[in-house]
Amino acid sequence: MRVIIVGCGRVGARVAAELDSRGEHVTVIDISPRAFGRLPPTFKGETVRGNGTDEDVVRTAGGEQADIVMALTEGDNRNALAAQLAKHTFSVPRVIAKINDPLRGEAYRAVGVEVICRTIILGDVLVVAAQEGAEATNGFVEPATAEPRRSAPAAGSPANVKVQAAMDAAEDVTADATIVQPGDGQGGF
Repeated sequence: MRVIIVGCGRVGARVAAELDSRGEHVTVIDISPRAFGRLPPTFKGETVRGNGTDEDVVRTAGGEQADIVMALTEGDNRNALAAQLAKHTFSVPRVIAKINDPLRGEAYRAVGVEVICRTIILGDVLVVAAQEGAEATNGFVEPATAEPRRSAPAAGSPANVKVQAAMDAAEDVTADATIVQPGDGQGGF
Protein backbone atom coordinates (compact mmCIF):
# COMPACT_ATOMS: atom_id res chain seq x y z
CA MET A 1 0.00 0.00 0.00
CA ARG A 2 1.29 3.50 -0.86
CA VAL A 3 0.62 5.91 2.00
CA ILE A 4 1.14 9.67 2.13
CA ILE A 5 1.06 11.30 5.55
CA VAL A 6 0.72 15.07 5.70
CA GLY A 7 2.21 16.30 8.96
CA CYS A 8 5.12 14.80 10.88
CA GLY A 9 4.07 15.77 14.38
CA ARG A 10 3.74 13.23 17.16
CA VAL A 11 0.74 11.51 15.55
CA GLY A 12 2.03 11.62 11.97
CA ALA A 13 5.48 10.34 12.94
CA ARG A 14 4.01 7.51 15.01
CA VAL A 15 1.66 6.39 12.23
CA ALA A 16 4.42 6.68 9.61
CA ALA A 17 6.84 4.63 11.70
CA GLU A 18 4.28 1.93 12.44
CA LEU A 19 3.11 1.57 8.82
CA ASP A 20 6.74 1.59 7.62
CA SER A 21 7.63 -1.17 10.08
CA ARG A 22 4.74 -3.22 8.65
CA GLY A 23 6.23 -2.97 5.19
CA GLU A 24 4.03 -0.27 3.67
CA HIS A 25 5.48 2.34 1.29
CA VAL A 26 5.24 5.57 3.32
CA THR A 27 5.93 9.16 2.28
CA VAL A 28 5.72 11.93 4.87
CA ILE A 29 5.17 15.59 3.98
CA ASP A 30 5.97 18.42 6.39
CA ILE A 31 6.89 22.09 6.10
CA SER A 32 9.62 21.82 8.73
CA PRO A 33 12.66 19.67 8.01
CA ARG A 34 13.19 19.40 11.79
CA ALA A 35 9.87 17.53 12.07
CA PHE A 36 11.39 14.55 10.28
CA GLY A 37 13.64 14.11 13.32
CA ARG A 38 10.61 12.53 15.02
CA LEU A 39 10.89 9.55 12.67
CA PRO A 40 12.98 6.65 13.99
CA PRO A 41 16.40 5.95 12.47
CA THR A 42 14.95 2.71 11.08
CA PHE A 43 12.38 4.60 8.92
CA LYS A 44 12.78 3.42 5.32
CA GLY A 45 10.13 5.66 3.77
CA GLU A 46 10.50 8.98 2.02
CA THR A 47 10.20 12.52 3.31
CA VAL A 48 9.13 15.57 1.32
CA ARG A 49 9.64 19.07 2.65
CA GLY A 50 6.68 21.23 1.70
CA ASN A 51 3.07 22.12 2.30
CA GLY A 52 0.63 19.21 2.00
CA THR A 53 -2.01 21.61 0.69
CA ASP A 54 0.16 22.45 -2.35
CA GLU A 55 -0.68 20.44 -5.47
CA ASP A 56 2.95 20.31 -6.70
CA VAL A 57 4.19 19.06 -3.32
CA VAL A 58 1.59 16.28 -3.21
CA ARG A 59 2.44 15.34 -6.80
CA THR A 60 6.16 15.16 -5.83
CA ALA A 61 5.18 12.90 -2.92
CA GLY A 62 3.42 10.51 -5.34
CA GLY A 63 -0.16 11.73 -5.03
CA GLU A 64 -1.21 10.08 -8.30
CA GLN A 65 -0.12 6.63 -7.04
CA ALA A 66 -1.29 6.92 -3.42
CA ASP A 67 -3.72 4.37 -2.03
CA ILE A 68 -4.37 6.45 1.07
CA VAL A 69 -3.59 9.97 2.27
CA MET A 70 -3.74 10.87 5.95
CA ALA A 71 -3.88 14.56 6.83
CA LEU A 72 -2.50 14.68 10.38
CA THR A 73 -1.33 18.25 10.98
CA GLU A 74 -2.43 20.25 14.03
CA GLY A 75 -4.82 22.42 12.03
CA ASP A 76 -8.34 21.42 11.02
CA ASN A 77 -8.30 23.78 8.02
CA ARG A 78 -4.95 22.46 6.72
CA ASN A 79 -6.12 18.89 7.17
CA ALA A 80 -9.39 19.57 5.38
CA LEU A 81 -7.65 21.30 2.49
CA ALA A 82 -5.01 18.55 2.15
CA ALA A 83 -7.74 15.90 2.30
CA GLN A 84 -9.87 17.58 -0.35
CA LEU A 85 -6.83 18.02 -2.61
CA ALA A 86 -6.01 14.32 -2.30
CA LYS A 87 -9.61 13.22 -2.83
CA HIS A 88 -10.71 15.53 -5.63
CA THR A 89 -7.50 16.45 -7.48
CA PHE A 90 -5.56 13.20 -7.18
CA SER A 91 -8.56 10.82 -6.83
CA VAL A 92 -6.93 9.01 -3.91
CA PRO A 93 -9.28 6.12 -3.00
CA ARG A 94 -9.05 6.63 0.77
CA VAL A 95 -8.43 9.90 2.58
CA ILE A 96 -8.45 10.33 6.35
CA ALA A 97 -8.31 13.71 8.07
CA LYS A 98 -7.63 14.36 11.76
CA ILE A 99 -10.21 16.93 12.82
CA ASN A 100 -10.69 18.44 16.28
CA ASP A 101 -14.08 20.08 15.72
CA PRO A 102 -16.89 17.48 15.53
CA LEU A 103 -19.12 19.78 13.44
CA ARG A 104 -16.38 20.23 10.84
CA GLY A 105 -15.83 16.50 10.88
CA GLU A 106 -19.42 15.88 9.85
CA ALA A 107 -19.06 18.36 6.97
CA TYR A 108 -15.88 16.68 5.70
CA ARG A 109 -17.46 13.24 5.89
CA ALA A 110 -20.24 14.55 3.67
CA VAL A 111 -17.68 15.29 0.90
CA GLY A 112 -16.13 11.83 1.01
CA VAL A 113 -13.33 12.22 3.56
CA GLU A 114 -12.93 9.74 6.41
CA VAL A 115 -12.56 11.61 9.69
CA ILE A 116 -10.96 10.90 13.02
CA CYS A 117 -12.08 13.39 15.64
CA ARG A 118 -9.98 13.19 18.77
CA THR A 119 -12.47 15.39 20.63
CA ILE A 120 -15.12 12.68 20.29
CA ILE A 121 -12.65 9.86 20.95
CA LEU A 122 -11.26 11.50 24.10
CA GLY A 123 -14.72 12.40 25.37
CA ASP A 124 -16.06 8.89 24.88
CA VAL A 125 -13.04 7.22 26.47
CA LEU A 126 -13.08 9.57 29.46
CA VAL A 127 -16.77 8.80 30.11
CA VAL A 128 -15.98 5.06 30.09
CA ALA A 129 -12.98 5.64 32.40
CA ALA A 130 -15.10 7.70 34.80
CA GLN A 131 -17.87 5.12 34.96
CA GLU A 132 -15.99 1.84 34.66
CA GLY A 133 -12.34 2.60 35.41
CA ALA A 134 -9.22 2.89 33.26
CA GLU A 135 -9.09 -0.87 32.74
CA ALA A 136 -12.32 -0.73 30.69
CA THR A 137 -10.79 1.56 28.03
CA ASN A 138 -8.61 -1.03 26.25
CA GLY A 139 -5.45 0.83 27.23
CA PHE A 140 -6.57 4.29 26.09
CA VAL A 141 -6.55 5.49 29.70
CA GLU A 142 -3.61 3.99 31.50
CA PRO A 143 -4.09 3.17 35.17
CA ALA A 144 -1.74 4.72 37.70
CA THR A 145 1.39 2.71 38.44
CA ALA A 146 1.44 3.56 42.15
CA GLU A 147 -1.15 4.14 44.83
CA PRO A 148 -1.39 7.67 46.20
CA ARG A 149 -0.41 8.22 49.80
CA ARG A 150 -3.45 7.76 51.97
CA SER A 151 -2.06 9.36 55.15
CA ALA A 152 -0.09 12.44 56.04
CA PRO A 153 3.65 12.07 56.58
CA ALA A 154 4.63 11.23 60.12
CA ALA A 155 5.33 14.21 62.42
CA GLY A 156 9.00 15.15 62.30
CA SER A 157 9.62 13.32 59.01
CA PRO A 158 11.50 15.31 56.31
CA ALA A 159 8.37 15.50 54.15
CA ASN A 160 6.26 16.77 57.05
CA VAL A 161 8.86 19.40 58.00
CA LYS A 162 8.91 20.73 54.42
CA VAL A 163 5.11 20.85 54.23
CA GLN A 164 4.87 22.68 57.56
CA ALA A 165 7.56 25.19 56.49
CA ALA A 166 5.68 25.90 53.27
CA MET A 167 2.43 26.41 55.18
CA ASP A 168 4.14 28.77 57.65
CA ALA A 169 5.65 30.79 54.79
CA ALA A 170 2.25 31.07 53.11
CA GLU A 171 0.72 32.37 56.36
CA ASP A 172 3.47 35.00 56.67
CA VAL A 173 2.88 36.23 53.12
CA THR A 174 -0.91 36.36 53.40
CA ALA A 175 -1.08 37.88 56.90
CA ASP A 176 -0.68 41.43 55.57
CA ALA A 177 -2.33 40.85 52.18
CA THR A 178 -5.29 42.89 51.02
CA ILE A 179 -7.86 40.99 49.06
CA VAL A 180 -9.38 42.99 46.22
CA GLN A 181 -12.61 41.89 44.58
CA PRO A 182 -13.45 42.97 41.01
CA GLY A 183 -15.67 46.05 41.03
CA ASP A 184 -14.74 47.36 44.48
CA GLY A 185 -12.96 50.39 43.05
CA GLN A 186 -9.43 49.19 43.88
CA GLY A 187 -8.35 48.02 40.48
CA GLY A 188 -8.74 48.52 36.79
CA PHE A 189 -11.55 45.99 36.45
